Amino acid sequence: MQPLFLKSVFKERIWGGTTLKMEFGYDIPTENTGECWAISAHPNGPSVIENGPYAGVGLDTLWKEHPELFGHPKEEVFPLLTKILDATMDLSVQVHPEDSYAKVYENGELGKTECWYILDCKEDAYMIYGHHAQSREELMEQINKGQWNKLLRRVKIKPGDFFYVPSGTIHALCEGTLVIETQQSSDTTYRVYDYERRDANGNLRELHLEKAISVTSVPFQETGVIPNIKVRENVAITTFVESEFFSVHKWDITGQSTFLNDNQYLLMSVINGEGILVHNGNRYSLNKGTHFIIPVGFGEFSIEGSCSLIISHK
Repeated sequence: MQPLFLKSVFKERIWGGTTLKMEFGYDIPTENTGECWAISAHPNGPSVIENGPYAGVGLDTLWKEHPELFGHPKEEVFPLLTKILDATMDLSVQVHPEDSYAKVYENGELGKTECWYILDCKEDAYMIYGHHAQSREELMEQINKGQWNKLLRRVKIKPGDFFYVPSGTIHALCEGTLVIETQQSSDTTYRVYDYERRDANGNLRELHLEKAISVTSVPFQETGVIPNIKVRENVAITTFVESEFFSVHKWDITGQSTFLNDNQYLLMSVINGEGILVHNGNRYSLNKGTHFIIPVGFGEFSIEGSCSLIISHK
């Protein structure tokens, strides 16, 4: 048994840039690369295993053909998706549906609850997180009148902040922000407002106002995050969220620390530094921007070095 190292998929976006190359050394396809789909089994961009007996196999295929690696899960599709987003410009103001709505209106797609860990951002950066409308009628009125300054809730951000974004939350990353995102494996987004931007062909991008208004939670209720930090054997383990959709943690390792994993598969992303993963006498290099999965039943392993990782699991 080996860790499953993954080849990322990159997505060009109107708001993307080159930060993914500068920060992580990724071989991005264009200078408008906005998304790294780092750990994905979604049909719109599945990751491919890079090492071991499953090298060259897509994560979507591995999920179906080798369920033992994932503890014989009940889900038909791989439930999570890890991304890194480079918001060189403001993203569209958007909202995502929850599971039951997406199943009916988006051909069985999962809903999309997500969360963001702010890797970096410009000074005085902010994000759009929620709205001020107190009723759906007020929400509709302010959207239809374009009263965005009145409607949208803006929150200042800084590196190290973490935000939980349940489905139904109006939100948008803004210019100068780099985040790692853990989300349900969904590619469904309803645009509410896009700053009157035009695409490469000069067309306004499509909005999805009827669906967006239908799925938006009114009034907005912030889901506060209180990080829980535990320190042991050269590692500080921060737990950000434990929800029905996913749990997300951060490991800050300085030295050598030992872990035991038997009962769940772990999605792991190195966000800073470098180290070595040691398992059954084998050593695997971990560099900033490396993404991998620890399978169920992996057993004891250690990580040595100075590095930070974002860990998620179902």
